[in-house]
Amino acid sequence: MKLTRKMVLSRAKASELHSVRKLNCWGSRLTDISICREMPSLEVITLRNCIPSLAELFYLKGLPCLRVLWLAENPCCGACPHLYRMTVLRNLPHLQKLDNQAVTEEEVSRALVEGEEVTAPSREDSGDGPPELSYTLSAEDAAAEMPRDPLSLGEEETSSIQGQLGLKRPSRDQFPSFSQRAATSSRRNRSNILTAVLLLLRELDSEGLEAVHQRVVSRLQALRKQELQEATE
Repeated sequence: MKLTRKMVLSRAKASELHSVRKLNCWGSRLTDISICREMPSLEVITLRNCIPSLAELFYLKGLPCLRVLWLAENPCCGACPHLYRMTVLRNLPHLQKLDNQAVTEEEVSRALVEGEEVTAPSREDSGDGPPELSYTLSAEDAAAEMPRDPLSLGEEETSSIQGQLGLKRPSRDQFPSFSQRAATSSRRNRSNILTAVLLLLRELDSEGLEAVHQRVVSRLQALRKQELQEATE
């Protein structure tokens, strides 16, 4: 069953989707929550239903205010609680509570490594609604900036785009463990991914940029701790 505008407004006792802050859909046998992406003010959502895949998290990734999610007892939770929690936190790192359990900074850092990234679920079987995005990096602005596939950009083009954004690529000396492990192809892939991320930064407001900054600091601290541990072994 698909979560609809009518259901949302009725349960939230609201007149417009953008004003919905709390939504309880417990026991509604939902399988499709794509309408959630139209609720930017959503802070708390309870989804104890029949959601088959964690790919539905895709529709929650763009909600800047979401802090509390209850997803337990859905089929998508699978047989591995740890992988389930890590995957949810990797895709929704701003959550403060998941399934009535507080989220820690350590969990979020681990989720970046142990969780799985989700993309938009396929709707081929449903036959209704517009085609879904196959990946998050499909914005029209990014396409305008990058006439070719971003993964085909060369070093000069990468440096040019980063220069236009006013951002400086980190020198390889700053992260020696990465440069030592990386082959030429993997270095190029990292460079292209960095370029894509920098382009998407243009779409963020001050709140979004602050969230990115905090996550970057947390990630760097985790990496440096890991490097120190490897150096002492």
